[in-house]
Amino acid sequence: MSPRSVHWFKFSSPSTFYPVAGKISTVSAVIAVVLIAVGLYMSFFVAPTDYKQGEGYRIIFVHVPASWMSMFIYVVMAGWAAIGLVFNTRLSAMMAQALAPTGAMFAFLSLWTGSFWGKPMWGTWWVWDARITAELILLFLYLGYMALRSSIDDPRRGDRASAILLLVGVVNIPIIYYSVQWWNTLHQGATIKMGEQSSMDETMLITMLVMTFAFWAYAIAVTMARVRTVILERERTTTWVRELAMGER
Repeated sequence: MSPRSVHWFKFSSPSTFYPVAGKISTVSAVIAVVLIAVGLYMSFFVAPTDYKQGEGYRIIFVHVPASWMSMFIYVVMAGWAAIGLVFNTRLSAMMAQALAPTGAMFAFLSLWTGSFWGKPMWGTWWVWDARITAELILLFLYLGYMALRSSIDDPRRGDRASAILLLVGVVNIPIIYYSVQWWNTLHQGATIKMGEQSSMDETMLITMLVMTFAFWAYAIAVTMARVRTVILERERTTTWVRELAMGER
């Protein structure tokens, strides 16, 4: 193992990662505040009115990034779960635990804003559309993970059980993404595709990307702040946490 590998591997230790997470959280929070302010201003005052949907389309600048983040965070959680199972690293389970509330929030925000968009566009708050239903299942997976994790007193057993749930549930992500292609649904197809020219107006596209990066920065900020709390809770009997507590008094 090279010296550089050893250098990076040391951050898998909760005691080493704890101060780093604090710095990342602070920087990400500042970036998130700036990007959210810019993104919302562009959403309401810069992006042009859609010629079909009118002003009501502007909800997509929150809805679409929230939907992306809800899927992305779950995949990241499943990745941390796999690392934890393979390498038996404590920090991996802590990261998954810290990500879950933010992922659940974005899944709820996706469904909530989708309902606000659906009422004027479809004439109803809710339809059992394939993509919407799969997104609802994703929200239940987040809630189920958090419920399972909190119901098991032994941290190691809780980590393993919840990691298996995450890995099984990850099959829902491609179902959400490809649902509009696999089934005949009311939900519109993707206007932004990898490797293809976007059909969205350039200003709308830039606004969408700004909001996406804003949500990304927000997710990093709150996750890093939350993982510090998780670390302190789960490492409270260790010497370094006791020394840290004594130093803050």
